[in-house]
Amino acid sequence: MSIIKKVALGSQGLEVPVEGLGCMGMTGFAGGSVYGQADEAESIATIHRALELGVTMLDTADIYGPFDNERLVGRAVAGRREQAIIASKFGFEVDDAGTMSGKINGRPEYVRSSVERSLRHLNTDYLDLYYLHRLDPNTPIEETVGAMSRLVEEGKVRFLGLSEVPGDIVRRAHQTHPITALQTEYSLFDRRVEEEGIVQTARAMGIGFVAYSPLGRGFLSGEIKTPDDFEPTDSRRYFPRYQGENFYKNLALVEQLQTLATAKGVTAAQLALAWVLAQGVVTIPGTKRRKNLEQNVAAAAISLSPVELANLEASMPVGSTVGAAYPEGF
Repeated sequence: MSIIKKVALGSQGLEVPVEGLGCMGMTGFAGGSVYGQADEAESIATIHRALELGVTMLDTADIYGPFDNERLVGRAVAGRREQAIIASKFGFEVDDAGTMSGKINGRPEYVRSSVERSLRHLNTDYLDLYYLHRLDPNTPIEETVGAMSRLVEEGKVRFLGLSEVPGDIVRRAHQTHPITALQTEYSLFDRRVEEEGIVQTARAMGIGFVAYSPLGRGFLSGEIKTPDDFEPTDSRRYFPRYQGENFYKNLALVEQLQTLATAKGVTAAQLALAWVLAQGVVTIPGTKRRKNLEQNVAAAAISLSPVELANLEASMPVGSTVGAAYPEGF
């Protein structure tokens, strides 16, 4: 399989593969699981295979576990650190024992303690990309990003990013310190960033856009036919989009995607990924299995004609997905 191509992420000098690897599902989350049972040996093998294929950007966060995910990534890249581009995140407040407060914390002192903790868990001296995971409504973004910029000065972090932050906040942050990447959910299944002008704002400012959940949390794979296909511990059971009548209305959209994929001779997941990449963004599909990783990498070689893009747009237009993206109060 060919090595995946690299592109500039933002305008500050970071070069990344067009596809990274979302590692969140490789471990549990808050005492439960994200997408079913985890398998550490296969997860580490998946990371090793990703590095072989040039999928070198590994996306994690302190809250995944908490901490277990960073530790797993750290074990996986031991002896291979120079091959990897490690991106982690902070902001969901958690103490050193792994107890979450339910708050977002962007205060400068928390920025400092969070990065030091992540560096320990990842067993590395620096992070290639460090994101504010969510906006702290009680701390001016200038204070948070100002503290993050000091980490760059000290060599603990190379580049800065923001996750799920509105356009006006991105502008203020960028004036404090150049922002390299904005990470937000984006797929055929979730196009809020287009409706709200967020992807356009990032592009206009020279900030790279990283799309997470490009397969609609796996729903666009076409492999989920009923709510019972989710394992009992799978967190997607609690997301409104995958419950009751919403599930079947959204499944009808996926069936249209599957029809187009079959006509092109690719999987639904590959066609959905190819659409995201055709938008000129970087994406980080998550998987914990080598087989899925290799299929995702193959999607980067798929080209879509204007007619095919138009057909995809027509099959799943903006606003067609039903149900909230997150449970109430998430």
